[in-house]
Amino acid sequence: MDFGLRAENAKLLDRVRAMIRDEVMPLEEEYEREINTGDRWQYTARQAEILEGLKAKAKAAGLWNFWLTDSEKGFGLSTVEYAYFAEEMGRTPLGAEVFNCSAPDTGNMEVFERYGTPKMKEEWLMPLLDGQIRSAYVMTEPNVASSDATNISMSCVRDGDHYVLNGEKWWISGAGDPRCKVYIVMVKTGGEDQPKHRRHSMIVVPAGLPGIEILRPMQVYGADDAPHGHMHMRFTDVRVPAENMLIGEGHGFEIAQGRLGPGRIHHCMRAIGQAESALEMMCKRSLEREAFGKPLALLGANFDIVAECRMEIEQARLLCLKAAWYMDQGDKRAAAPWISMIKTVAPRMALKVIDEATQLFGAQGISQDTSLASKWTHVRTLRFADGPDAVHRRQIARAELRKYTQMKI
Repeated sequence: MDFGLRAENAKLLDRVRAMIRDEVMPLEEEYEREINTGDRWQYTARQAEILEGLKAKAKAAGLWNFWLTDSEKGFGLSTVEYAYFAEEMGRTPLGAEVFNCSAPDTGNMEVFERYGTPKMKEEWLMPLLDGQIRSAYVMTEPNVASSDATNISMSCVRDGDHYVLNGEKWWISGAGDPRCKVYIVMVKTGGEDQPKHRRHSMIVVPAGLPGIEILRPMQVYGADDAPHGHMHMRFTDVRVPAENMLIGEGHGFEIAQGRLGPGRIHHCMRAIGQAESALEMMCKRSLEREAFGKPLALLGANFDIVAECRMEIEQARLLCLKAAWYMDQGDKRAAAPWISMIKTVAPRMALKVIDEATQLFGAQGISQDTSLASKWTHVRTLRFADGPDAVHRRQIARAELRKYTQMKI
């Protein structure tokens, strides 16, 4: 297994790392302060200036759309190589969008590229690739256990040359963004007479159609994550052209697995970047701050804490690279348990590192004066996104037990 970078891509990564350190991170605090200025669900002039200015610099430098792995439209990075880029971008909340590598857009762009019609690609994929608009992926529902996606119940009924959608969805990440122009929606089109994994479909829904109502932004540990947001939405008799159905009825799970696999790895890569950022903060703090006549690094078990954090980051990174390697081999079934492993391990590891860094900062660590509180909230939420830990552990155990039995597990 090769977990390395080709020489030209190592140089490319150095350029990304330098831009994040020198240009993106210095503007992070100012950008965050602007969120509480005026309407939280609109970008202030200064926010737009910061974000669009950084995006323009990245695009002009050719540092754009790295997520397009093994694609002639991108840099031809393997998933393993992209892991290193995502880790660097994960060090700052602005990183992914600056280089047009943000979720949920990356997964949605993959769907449009693989399954979209020429019209969809022209109308939605091209503006997304250019960073002109944002998108949302609409799947989870409030009234069913959505971790078992066969429970998804939003009604989608054919009526002439349209489909009519009715139901509620929530935790729709990015739907609060005023630049969000299109949704990819998981719906139920088949009845009980159909196999469980052929009852669902995905349909492309332009934002703002009559009958679409944003009920509220969901709060994550008391924060609404404006202006991005995770919205609770209601669809009432929403009429969508029949041509917007992806592939055809009954292909929802096929599309979902193609979309979610890479996305789960991307999340984990960025979580490792957040852990690295927290460890860096921890080390600097422990050397600069004194108590009882000594630097914090020399007190208590702080040597051991720093060492444990470094070892656990390295272990998680290697597991992430191995999962990425399996993705690169093209066998989704073989890659699945490895994706579930890293999806469980990486957020838990990052939470531990962030928590230890918070302890070293004392009360300041849980305040708005550092990024640690927002890092912790984001990573804790990641243990639910794209499947909760318990579901992924179930998949890992099933794969392991099948080695020893013919019994249906």
